[in-house]
Amino acid sequence: MQKYDILFRKLISLHLKASKIAYFCPMSMSLQERVELLAKLGDYLDSPNEKLDAVIHQTYLHNRWLTKENTQLALQAVWQEFLDENKLKTWVAQYNIPKQTSPQKIGLILAGNIPMVGFQDILNVFVAGHQSFIKYSEKDKHLIPHLIAVMAEINPASVSYFESVERLKDFDAVIATGSNNSARYFEAYFGKYPHIIRKNRTSVAILNGNETEDDLKKLGIDVFRFFGLGCRNVSKLYVPKDYDFIPLLETWKRFEYVVNHDKYKSNFDYNYCLIIMNGMPYVSNGSILLQEGESLHSRIASLYYEYYNDLNEVTEKLQAQQQEIQCIASLEGIDNLNVIPFGQAQQPTLNDYADGVDTMKFLNKL
Repeated sequence: MQKYDILFRKLISLHLKASKIAYFCPMSMSLQERVELLAKLGDYLDSPNEKLDAVIHQTYLHNRWLTKENTQLALQAVWQEFLDENKLKTWVAQYNIPKQTSPQKIGLILAGNIPMVGFQDILNVFVAGHQSFIKYSEKDKHLIPHLIAVMAEINPASVSYFESVERLKDFDAVIATGSNNSARYFEAYFGKYPHIIRKNRTSVAILNGNETEDDLKKLGIDVFRFFGLGCRNVSKLYVPKDYDFIPLLETWKRFEYVVNHDKYKSNFDYNYCLIIMNGMPYVSNGSILLQEGESLHSRIASLYYEYYNDLNEVTEKLQAQQQEIQCIASLEGIDNLNVIPFGQAQQPTLNDYADGVDTMKFLNKL
């Protein structure tokens, strides 16, 4: 424990020094240099070390939802999908990013519900050649600052591209992520500036009743990873009439480790008590509670399902609710719906933008 504390204090000191240098270091990196630096950050994540372990440990101590395992999974996804040099170059080639940019000050308000959420916005702003003024979530304020400090170690010229702030001011545009309630305040405060303001979203899955055990296992990853706290986590199932839940619940017993987490277990017990006291029907395997319901958004440790007779019914419903949906998981393509395979919800690519809004295109227009 003491070793982790000493290492973490050293990392914080380094980040504070880097922030002070930012005022004196001009933003002079070329697009190629920015992409190369991100690829080198990927190499760093591919080679775990004591510094990174210390930050992962400190992150967990600060917020027990952000477990070591979940943080490592998030970092792996970032390294594989966001920081691979070939993928970065292919992605950048889609946009007409000028070699010489007029740097804009972009205010970023990050969420903190799952590890590394918000990093994609920071990456986009950096690649676009702008400066990030970052308001971190209190739930997750250690890991991303560490990665920015690592980038400064690799290339000191990157320091001026990032600044941590407690309050946004003197900015040119804003990207803010929060709840439906906070979005109303964001609209009031930032509505007169160019902005992207994100609200509550969730993800759903469509089953046909012919899924194999492996299919259901992959779907379980979409449901249970990060304890179901992300907007890309599946919170509702659409199943054919008379669907048999037994194979699904049996397969999902492999995820019963989530109940060993005290916060998840507290939510499970609370929801279970509500169901019993109100005499509501449900099915469960001891690690998740399934209830029939029309809502897309389920509580932690629970999942809604809805029967269908015709896929066209599902398509119409989801099209009408597209402003609330981040991902739709399905084994097969469905007309008029953009679907992803089971097991891929928590592995977005560089082109998978939150809320379907092309962040890089927004930044390029500033």
